[in-house]
Amino acid sequence: MRVFVVTVLVSLLSWAAQAGEYNLTVDRVTIDAGEFTKQGIGYNGSSPGPVLRFKEGEEVTINVTNNLDVSTSIHWHGLILPFQMDGVPGISYDGIAPGETFTYRFPIVQSGTYWFHSHSGFQEPEGAFGAIIIEPEGREPFRFDREYVVQLTDKHPHTGDRILRNLKMSADYYNRQQQTVGDFFTDAQSQGFWSALQDRLMWGDMRMMKADIEDVQGFVGMINGKSPEQNWTGLFEPGERIRLRFINSSAMTYFDVRIPGLEMTVVEADGNYVQPVSVDEFRIGVAETYDVIVRPREDRAYTIFAESMGRSGYARGTLATAEGMTAEVPELRPAPLLTMADMGGHSGMDHSGMAMGDMDMAAMESDDMSGTDGAMAMDHGSMNGDMSGQMGGSMAMDHAAMGHAMPEADDNPFYADGSGLIPEAANGGRFLAYTDLRAQRPLYEDREPTREIELRLTGNMERYIWSINGVKYEDAEPIRLQYGERVRFKFVNETMMTHPMHLHGMWSILDVGQDKWNPIKHVISVAPATTVYMETEVDAPGEWAFHCHLSYHAASGMFRKVIVEGGPDSVADGDAEAVDGQEGEA
Repeated sequence: MRVFVVTVLVSLLSWAAQAGEYNLTVDRVTIDAGEFTKQGIGYNGSSPGPVLRFKEGEEVTINVTNNLDVSTSIHWHGLILPFQMDGVPGISYDGIAPGETFTYRFPIVQSGTYWFHSHSGFQEPEGAFGAIIIEPEGREPFRFDREYVVQLTDKHPHTGDRILRNLKMSADYYNRQQQTVGDFFTDAQSQGFWSALQDRLMWGDMRMMKADIEDVQGFVGMINGKSPEQNWTGLFEPGERIRLRFINSSAMTYFDVRIPGLEMTVVEADGNYVQPVSVDEFRIGVAETYDVIVRPREDRAYTIFAESMGRSGYARGTLATAEGMTAEVPELRPAPLLTMADMGGHSGMDHSGMAMGDMDMAAMESDDMSGTDGAMAMDHGSMNGDMSGQMGGSMAMDHAAMGHAMPEADDNPFYADGSGLIPEAANGGRFLAYTDLRAQRPLYEDREPTREIELRLTGNMERYIWSINGVKYEDAEPIRLQYGERVRFKFVNETMMTHPMHLHGMWSILDVGQDKWNPIKHVISVAPATTVYMETEVDAPGEWAFHCHLSYHAASGMFRKVIVEGGPDSVADGDAEAVDGQEGEA
């Protein structure tokens, strides 16, 4: 009888696995970041959580039990699903109360590399995230012999609540790379005293800092939960093709990724196949994913080096033929500095030709952006032609006179001409640009958009307020879309920060000038002083989130609700899905 019962249980468990049923617990965990340990949040007792493997075409059931003493949630980042299953408290559902179990049910209609994370408070920066791999129904368009998830994050010793409080108190609280008097004299020697002084006075008048590229420094970069010293290692046999699934699960950090000695062939961006492009280095924005193929032919170790965009830290792992092998870890490159181009000081500063004079003062006129003096609103906020007049309208000329190297953005038009953030490969080779990305096969028919919606990315660094069109989330009306239309979104970045913009529930077609071959993404990175376009086929009824994926920017107001009206009644009403989703609650 006992053998029979065991056999039945094994059969039931096997059936559940085949049916796509998964169980996750949300737990308090201890995170060892090498330099420090801290209490955090994880799934099934660890951070990162388990790698969830789905199959395109299956229907998944995921039971999530909240073992915390606060409410939680899980958002399935990049997955196309009914909005009630999207996992955003206050928009998709109420969240998961302490001690309760919520059951997510949704079909898998895609393949590729994605991730999941909490959308409650700062639980994601505290460790509540994991990876998703979805196997395609058919064959992959490329060959590989083995694969690894490479999940990047920036672990900080402070809690998310404490970080935001410190940023509100002093926006440069975590900036460890501020320029010093010594830097001034170094600049004076290379540029001349008066040019260096003029440069400092201009930045000082605007209450801005050239080194303000990363809001939060002092973190430990990690790969799959391992610090640089702990050295996550993936094994290989010489000659194998290895697929590396890079996921940037950071709260705030962009990483520049390279593997010295190996060329990387990019085959997927944000879960969608792209025409293969070989590069030496790529920049991965917060919440983006890139799949690359590498083929190490030598019996040796190779370092996976992910250097923060602001050069304040790095994550490091190793590919090797045996455990314990290591390769040289590169030194951090000199920290880049923002230029007047990143402030919007150049006419025709981006690939769409937007000049400073095209901007208006709406962001400064909202309640968020006013209340003291006009100069404060200029700090990382909106700038228009009036400022150009106040500064003599000669920023580009002043920059040249100051002797700065002014890189051109011709090969990477998603940066302002003369930007200090234009990336260059460490070995002088090819650095991946958005313009290198081409969809391998079009997902949608290429058609003209029905309308355009402009979203100005606005903020006030001194008060650490972030917004869209000068209005914070809690004061904003939802963006209303009509089912079946094709909307062109125009992002105008009026700040000096780079913003990874994420639309839930629908694909974002990034305009790189390739029409039907434009890449399909779920995160669009918008660099300072640029305008970027994306188009969206509005094919998902319901209510969705749309926000900057920098944790403390979203929490400070750079967030919107999107309401898609119309569409199939059975989907739009969502009653069945909502009921199904609640069945597992305790």
